[in-house]
Amino acid sequence: MSRPFEGVSVVEIAGWTFVPAAGAILADLGADVIKVEPPTGDPQRLLRNLLNQDDSGPNPFLEIPNHGKRSVTLDLTTSAGRELLLRLVADADVFLTSYLPALRTRLGIDVDDLRAVNPRLVYVRGRGWGSRGPMVNTGGYDSAAAWSSSGTLHKLTGADDDDPVAQPAAFYDLQGSNTIAGAVAMALYRRERTGQTAVVDVSLLNTGMWALGADIAAAPFTGEVPRADRRAPGNPIANYYRTKDGRWINLVCLQADRFWDERCLVLDRPELVADPRFLDAAARFTHNRACVEVLDGIFAERTLDEWRETLAGFSGVWAPALTPAEVHDHVQVRENGYLSELTAEDGTPFRVVAPPYQFDGEPARARTRAPDLGADTEQVLRDLGLDAATLDDYRAQGAFG
Repeated sequence: MSRPFEGVSVVEIAGWTFVPAAGAILADLGADVIKVEPPTGDPQRLLRNLLNQDDSGPNPFLEIPNHGKRSVTLDLTTSAGRELLLRLVADADVFLTSYLPALRTRLGIDVDDLRAVNPRLVYVRGRGWGSRGPMVNTGGYDSAAAWSSSGTLHKLTGADDDDPVAQPAAFYDLQGSNTIAGAVAMALYRRERTGQTAVVDVSLLNTGMWALGADIAAAPFTGEVPRADRRAPGNPIANYYRTKDGRWINLVCLQADRFWDERCLVLDRPELVADPRFLDAAARFTHNRACVEVLDGIFAERTLDEWRETLAGFSGVWAPALTPAEVHDHVQVRENGYLSELTAEDGTPFRVVAPPYQFDGEPARARTRAPDLGADTEQVLRDLGLDAATLDDYRAQGAFG
């Protein structure tokens, strides 16, 4: 069964996660993605934090945004390197970049430069702060442009003496990459229908704002709404409760009156159904602190495993707060193929998350691990029709190592 992007050729000149992860999605869905890196490589290759302090496992900051691609190293500061890039782009459908405008101009890889050799090229720019305004040449990691500047950090941080909430690694980068992949599909669809190509812009700032859209739309009318207080929620059965063994259960019963009576029976506390403080949603809102205190006491009586058994037949929505390691064993993750298995260079198997698309019931699957720096340079250039002598000449001119 063919995948949606089979036959689509993508050239990527991008660093870190935001734009490269879009390339990985396209590769998982069938595209041939050539990652063009400088001789020093994508700086992401050297990133280290708590998730990859040592070499005991695959580097998630390399694998997540770069699996399924081919790596070509070109020195675009040389005329020979740029000439080879133009030969790659001439037959491409899509060009992905995260480079800032000033650098694109300096390297001669801006829209007009590449459209001169390929007028049908879909040109895609991932940016921190947008395509206009005084910050177009300002770098913007997702923690700054999305997490902080969209209102998310403020929304999740409590009183002034609370420590700010740290952003999960590449949180908005990966959401933004999904947006880029969708935009590429739209641009290719329009080109197929009308012949008109596109310049696509996706920014991290706009990605973060979209995720917080309800709060941002309401803000001019509501003012700054404080962070929700778990002990005084609007609806006590749309709330979090700690179990006996210190785990959290998230109740998501948005139709409070529909599920309250059943909830009380499942918890083996039928007397709460007739408690005048909790008779309906309005009463439970008025007495929300008392209601939460009662539910806190109930959930603290059993472990998470015991609650899993007790709540198995409950018709309302709920879920335990899983650790990232536990996600690997979730039955729905396994049954739906949401993790793709790859093999590291040393033969060690590892998994990466599949893009959130399925076509004809088939999950999007990673095909190969992230390539070593420049691993495919010669083969890709040979595919352009360059013979060994020509490659040696380009190498001598400093186009690649």
